[in-house]
Parts: sequence; C-alpha cells; structure tokens
Amino acid sequence: MKELKVVGIGPGDPEGMTLAAYRTLKAAEIVVGYGPYCQKVRAVFPEKEYLSTPMRRETQRCRAALELAASGKAVAMVCSGDPGVYGMASPILELAGEYGVEVRLVPGVTAALSGAAGLGSPLTADFCVLSLSDLLTPWETIEKRLELASAADLVIVLYNPGSRARTENLSRASKLIALHRPPETVCGVATDVGGGEESFQVMTLSELAAFRAGMRDTVFIGNSSTRLIDGKMVTPRGYKL
Repeated sequence: MKELKVVGIGPGDPEGMTLAAYRTLKAAEIVVGYGPYCQKVRAVFPEKEYLSTPMRRETQRCRAALELAASGKAVAMVCSGDPGVYGMASPILELAGEYGVEVRLVPGVTAALSGAAGLGSPLTADFCVLSLSDLLTPWETIEKRLELASAADLVIVLYNPGSRARTENLSRASKLIALHRPPETVCGVATDVGGGEESFQVMTLSELAAFRAGMRDTVFIGNSSTRLIDGKMVTPRGYKL
C-alpha cells in the first residue's frame, strides 16, 4: 500500500530533530509543507524536491501530499514541533481514505517541551496546552477552557498567543486566569526556540498581561506551587528532598 509520512521537525534547528525524523526525511524523494518549514529542512537536505504552500492553504497542501504518495512517490509532509499537536496529522488522516494511502506519523519535539527546557522545569506536574488562536476555535470556547484550567490549578501552556491581527488575546487570557491565580504567579515566555533569535523570559502573571506576544512565542503560566529558583521556572514534582 502507498504510504505518506507526516514528520514533526521539532523546534526547527537540525539538533532538535529526532533521529527518526532525520532518517525519514533522508529517505524521502519529495518534501511537502508550509514554506518556512520546508526552508528549514532544505538547509539539511538541499538535494530534495520541495513542494510548499502558504499559510491557510492547509487542505490544498494535504491533498497535494496525498496525491504524490498515491502516485508511488516517497513523500514526507513536514510540520513544526509535532504533527499531532496543532499540526497536520488530523486533516491528513481524515483525507487519506480518499486516496488509498496509509499514513505514518513521525513525532517531533513540540514547543511546550522545547520551551519548557529553556525556562527550567515548569511542566513537572500536571499541565495543559491551549491555543489562543480563534481562527478555528471560537473565543468563547477558548475562554471556557482557560477558566476551567485555571480553576483546576494546572500549569498552562499557551500556543499562538498573539499575531499582528490578534494583539489583545494574551492580555485577555491573562486577566481571566488572574481571577483564579495571584498576580505574582510565576510565568515564562519562550521565543523563537531553535531559531536564530532564541530567548527565554520569566515574569509574573501581572507582567504577562502587558506582554506583547507574537507567533514565535510560547507562554507558560505556573500553578500555585511553581516558583523561581536561580532564575529558572520550577514546578516541584512533590518529592521529599
């Protein structure tokens, strides 16, 4: 049966790519993906054939990859982070039956993990990941999830915290979370992880409400036990030390 491999390339730099992802891309004839992700892979495998589509052409991209795989080509569709975390795994799996193509997912390091490593150890206890993008999810639904996660005292990771068009979403989310957590709650922002302008900042929840986030940022909001230790954001696991 024909096969399409959907590959998570992690934070973007070659060192953040898993060995399985590297081997899968090395064996591929054609790499399909969003333009900037293809550029990252091209830096490692310049000899490959590439097919890229711009933002908001996700369905077109999926169908193109499936058509190529159905024709017998060795195709890898690439996603940043992990393909199953706000990635292309679900639309590919939804469409694959139309093309008679088997799908194999190759996991990658998602931004919650790569960002957390740079900030310290914020995810050592229970946590959840939410996206602040309301392009596909109504803001009312996002607010409800934020409220429930805040009330449950989960560490919260926020993807897509802001963009040129969404300048107030992080501020609105921070103020909602502040209804359940004190203003001094330890928070962090990981920016451009694996890129050329990688940075990590630790701040309080009250400071986070004024932070202007972009698409390269991943935001971490601590729970009631998260604290700052030597400049690192740490959520204790609960061991007796």
